[in-house]
Amino acid sequence: MRHPALLLPLLALAACSEPSDPCARHYEPFPDLISGRARTEKNAALLDAMERYSAGDLAAAIPVLEAELRSAPNQEQVRMLLASALLGTGHPYDAELQLDFIEHSARNDYDEAAAWYTVLCWLCSGQQDRALDGARTIAARPRHAFKSRAEQLVEDLGG
Repeated sequence: MRHPALLLPLLALAACSEPSDPCARHYEPFPDLISGRARTEKNAALLDAMERYSAGDLAAAIPVLEAELRSAPNQEQVRMLLASALLGTGHPYDAELQLDFIEHSARNDYDEAAAWYTVLCWLCSGQQDRALDGARTIAARPRHAFKSRAEQLVEDLGG
């Protein structure tokens, strides 16, 4: 029989479901807005990639999203998904580059998402002070799609 005192540390670890890394705690993949499309010969690879993306295999989606950028009518949407996948696979600088393209686009459909994911890029690349400042800026806005998540990050970073 195992000694009960030896089980206590294991139970404590099991009860602690939140990761210690703030990047892992705050990153969530950007929602898949593509999978609901009707399947055609032209979009089959993209739909297959998004199925893997939605299942958590972000790395499998990256090459297809990169290829899709060459002909995507809605580049901001594809860039947003690519940035999210890059960030989720540990490439915050590459993700930030994609977000920069969105922020400098003539369209502003993804401005708020790009601002939040840029903050996450900073967080995940070890730039906690910069991430805290960015999260404070978002949290201070009266309305922002990621306001509550920014408030949580500010609280988590002690700011």
